[in-house]
Amino acid sequence: MQTNDRLITELMTAISNGRIQLPDFQRGWVWEDGRIKALIASIINNYPVGAAMFLEYGNENVRFKYRTIEGAEQAGDTVPAELILDGQQRLTSIYSSLYSKQPVHTRTDKGKEIYRYYYIDIQKALDESCDRLDAIFSVPENKIVTSEFGRKEDINLSKQEYEFENKVFPLNRILDYASAQEWQNKYYAYYSYNQDITKQFSEFYTKIAMPTFQYKIPVILLSKETPKEAVCQVFENVNTGGVSLTVFELVTAIFAMDDFELRKDWEARKEKYFSGDLLSVITSTDFLVACTLLSSYKKGGTVSCKKKDVLELKLEEYTGYADALTRGFIEAEKLLEEERIFSSKDLPYSTQLIPLAVICTLLEDNNRIKIANNKNKIKQWYWCGVFGELYGGANETRFVYDVVGVMNWIEKDGELPRTVKESYFNPTRLLTLQSRLSAAYKGVMALILKNHCKDFISGREMDFAVYKSENPDIHHIFPKDYCEKQCYSKEKWNSVINKTPITYSTNREIGGVAPSKYLARIETKGQVESEELNTYLKSHWIDVESCRNDDFNSHIVHRAKMLLNAIENATGKSISGKDSDEVVKLFGVELI
Repeated sequence: MQTNDRLITELMTAISNGRIQLPDFQRGWVWEDGRIKALIASIINNYPVGAAMFLEYGNENVRFKYRTIEGAEQAGDTVPAELILDGQQRLTSIYSSLYSKQPVHTRTDKGKEIYRYYYIDIQKALDESCDRLDAIFSVPENKIVTSEFGRKEDINLSKQEYEFENKVFPLNRILDYASAQEWQNKYYAYYSYNQDITKQFSEFYTKIAMPTFQYKIPVILLSKETPKEAVCQVFENVNTGGVSLTVFELVTAIFAMDDFELRKDWEARKEKYFSGDLLSVITSTDFLVACTLLSSYKKGGTVSCKKKDVLELKLEEYTGYADALTRGFIEAEKLLEEERIFSSKDLPYSTQLIPLAVICTLLEDNNRIKIANNKNKIKQWYWCGVFGELYGGANETRFVYDVVGVMNWIEKDGELPRTVKESYFNPTRLLTLQSRLSAAYKGVMALILKNHCKDFISGREMDFAVYKSENPDIHHIFPKDYCEKQCYSKEKWNSVINKTPITYSTNREIGGVAPSKYLARIETKGQVESEELNTYLKSHWIDVESCRNDDFNSHIVHRAKMLLNAIENATGKSISGKDSDEVVKLFGVELI
C-alpha cells in the first residue's frame, strides 16, 4: 500500500483518458447540487476533502469489470491503470463540475434530476467579507436562470460575452490551463484591456484559480496483488458515506467479465421465488453464501463459506447450483411452515435459513427430503439452534459444521451435529424471554401454534389460513392491566410464560380484566360453551382451573412446565436444572 498526494489536474486528466476508472460494483454517483457547490468551495479554499483510495489494476487476482466515470465516456475501451475504491462521488463531482465541458448531471435537494453548469462570481470571490460558497452558483443546461415561472430572466450566460458582461468565470475551465488562458485573453479583450479589469482578474487568478489548479488530493494506492477479500474489507471500512459495498457487488463485477449479469439474475430470482413474506429476508449475499457452501460441500474435502470463499466462487458453480439451491430454499420454507413459522417477523434466525436451505438442496435428490426420519432429524437440529440460541453471532463456521454434521447424521447415522450437542436451555430463561426480539421467544410461540392451538372464541385452529386471514398476535393471558393492579411480578406476567397467540377480535373481548371475568364474558355472550372454551385453553397449554380461579402463580408454574416439555420434545434433549435452587427461588416450586 502506498500513500501520496496527487495534483487534482493529474487525477482529472487520468479520469478523462480512462487511466483511472471505476470497478463495476460501484453504483452511480448521487451527490446533489448543493453538496457539489460545497465541495467546490472547499477546494477553492484549499480545505482538505478527504483521501481517495485506488486499486492498482492489471492482475488476475482483481479481475473486475470496469467502467469510466460518468462524463468520461470518451475514454472508450482504454484499460485502466487504477480503479477507484473510495472517493467515487467526490472525484465524479470534481470531474463533472471543474473539468468536463458537459453539463453536470445532478439533482436538487428534493431528489429531482437536473443538469447544471457551475460558475464563480469573480468580485464576490475576492471579497474577504463574503463566504466563498456564496460566490459559487449553478445555472441550468441552457445557462439561463429565470424566476416568476419563467417570466423574468435573472441571468443569461448562454453566450461567452454574457459571462464577460456578468464577470463570472466558468468553473469547468479552472483545471484546464490552456482553456483558462483562452477565456482570460478574450475577457481582457472584451473590456479593451481595462486596467481595473485586468488587475482584478489577475488577483482572482493568483488567489483562486492557480491554487485550485495546484490543489492536491491524498491517494492511498493498493497494489494489484491485494487479495479480493482484502479489497472488500478495506472498502467496507472506509466507505461510510457512500453506497455500501457487499460481497455480492464484488462477485457481480467478477462475473461481469464473463458477460454474466449476476444482479439481473438475482433480481429475477428474487421476484419469482423470494418475494414471499418468509423468504423475503434472504439477501443477495445470503444466496451467494449458501451457493458457496453448497458448491464447497459438493467438491468434497474441506468445506468453507467465508468471505474469501464466496469471492472465489466460479461462474460455472453459480450457474450449476443456483436453480437447485432456489428449490432448496423453497423446501426450507415449507418445512418451517410445518413448524408453524409463517412470516419473517416470527422467524427466530434468518441466518439459520442458509444451512437449512443447503441441507434441503442436498436431500432433494431422490426426494430424500420427503423421508420422515430425515425431516425429523432436520427439525430437531433446527430447534436445537433456536432454543440453544446458537445463531446470533458470526455463523460461517457453524454453517459448515451443521451442514456437514446434519448430512453425516442423516446419510451415515453418524454422531450428533455440533448444534444439537451444544444446545442447552436453562429453565429460568423462560422468565427473561420478554419480547419477540429473542429467537427463543419466537420459537416458543411457534411450538404453541404447532400444538394446534385454537382461538378462544371461534375455536378455529391457528393454521396458515387463519394466520394469513386474521393475523393473530401475541397477547397476555393474565392481562397486563390486571397484573399491574394486583402488583404481580413483571418478570413473570410479561414473560413468554404468560403470553400466547390470540386474534385481534378475541383480544378485544379479553380487555384488562381477570381471566375469570373475561372467560365468563365470552360464555355469557353465547359465543362458546364452557367445556369447549376449556378445550381451547388447553390447546395453548393453559391450566383451566388456574385461570378460572385467577390463580396467577399456579398458572405460571403449570405453563412453565408445559413449555419446558414442549422444548424438550422439539430439541430431543432433556432440560436439566428444573429442580435447581435457582428455579425454586424464582418459581416457588420445582418445574419437574
